[in-house]
Amino acid sequence: MARLAGKCYCGAVAYEVEDAFVYAANCHCSDCRRTTGSAFKPFAGIERQKFALVKGDDGLLIFGDVDTHNAHCRACGSLLYSLVREAAWVHVAMGTLVDAPTVRPTHHIFVASKAPWYDITDNLPQYRGHKE
Repeated sequence: MARLAGKCYCGAVAYEVEDAFVYAANCHCSDCRRTTGSAFKPFAGIERQKFALVKGDDGLLIFGDVDTHNAHCRACGSLLYSLVREAAWVHVAMGTLVDAPTVRPTHHIFVASKAPWYDITDNLPQYRGHKE
């Protein structure tokens, strides 16, 4: 299985992840908008054991608890990933991938709380909350 590289803006934190993502989506919830400073967060989900920090694990800024959190670079603030589902899964912020994954977002979630100034212009399915 191919491994993909990812890193933060300043390069202080780097990771590798298998190109074996199970799903990908665009999240429009207000938390994702605030953590990315964007209209939505494209993310790809994968089992935790297929993701590994390779540089700068001591440079992470964690928001949340041990089983559910967002991991940012302490130096530049980049949101790298989120730990979800009782720490069994990782949601990789797709914008931090250096290499192109084979997965593409297949739907939009939390569109009920999307930014009012942003119009979704693709034909992907849209869900008010989590994928129903």
